[in-house]
Amino acid sequence: MSALTHDTATTRTAPGLLLGLTAAVTFAASGPLAKGLIAAGWTPGSAVTARVLIAAAVLVVPAAMTLRGRWHLLRAQAGLVIAYGLIAVAACQLSYFNAVDRMQVGVALLIEFTAPVAVVGWMWLRHGQRPGRLTVAGALAALVGLALVLDLVSGAELDGIGVLWALGAMVCAAFYWIVSADDQNGLPGIVLAAGGLLLGGVTLLAAGAIGIVPFAASRADVILDGRAVPWWVTLLVLGVVTAAVPYVLGIAGSRLMGSRLASFVGLAEAVAGVVFAWLLLDEAPRAIQLLGGVCILAGVVLVRLGEPKVAEAPPAGVTP
Repeated sequence: MSALTHDTATTRTAPGLLLGLTAAVTFAASGPLAKGLIAAGWTPGSAVTARVLIAAAVLVVPAAMTLRGRWHLLRAQAGLVIAYGLIAVAACQLSYFNAVDRMQVGVALLIEFTAPVAVVGWMWLRHGQRPGRLTVAGALAALVGLALVLDLVSGAELDGIGVLWALGAMVCAAFYWIVSADDQNGLPGIVLAAGGLLLGGVTLLAAGAIGIVPFAASRADVILDGRAVPWWVTLLVLGVVTAAVPYVLGIAGSRLMGSRLASFVGLAEAVAGVVFAWLLLDEAPRAIQLLGGVCILAGVVLVRLGEPKVAEAPPAGVTP
């Protein structure tokens, strides 16, 4: 794996923010949709495998067209694609879906999204990028927000195994942002997404076939917002809208913003996930959870303000 670039704020940050926020919101719908499938008789393993394979099927052709005449890039970065598929796709999604099977979607999301703190720590320890005061303040604000959304201050009960699954998803999510932000490997983002999703899906399928991951599916309608939705419609939305689209956009946004800022922007997924769970599953957030969402967003703003500024290189032939 090539060395990761340092996180700095440039004029590319604005489009990166737009891509990152769009990816976060579309990712966020996966939890409620998956929980609906699980309630209809699907296991977390079968739901996540179907989601990942559908997303891979959507992206594999455009990815192949992007690589036309440049297949050496894929061979050179095979290890990166394998790691991305196994950790950022298969392990991350399976951990998260198992978490939402045992607890509320919002709670599972907000445990997973302590990942930005891990990203800040990694960039400091591995690349010497010591966080500034605003970055630290943003991280603390985000952690306070997580605690409020979890409603820990009122002694809310948490499922222990569910928490472990969510923490596993957190580690995998941190890996996702760090790898996605690497723009030095020469591999187009859509190729990384398609290759990782295809490998992750095949791995999950093999694990289900030999009994490591329990598989079960149902043709029963999925109940969302009190309405019956055909299972295949739910699966298509889960695979295309909440996987294929956001994986590509997330990689593109991360490469523009850097892993540190991208991971905090990704916290918007936690807030959007609570909203989707409210709209689709009637899991209404409490007032303290809404306050937590405000703290999380404030943390993202502080981290953005704390990003070191650097001027981009001028176009060729132009004297700075």
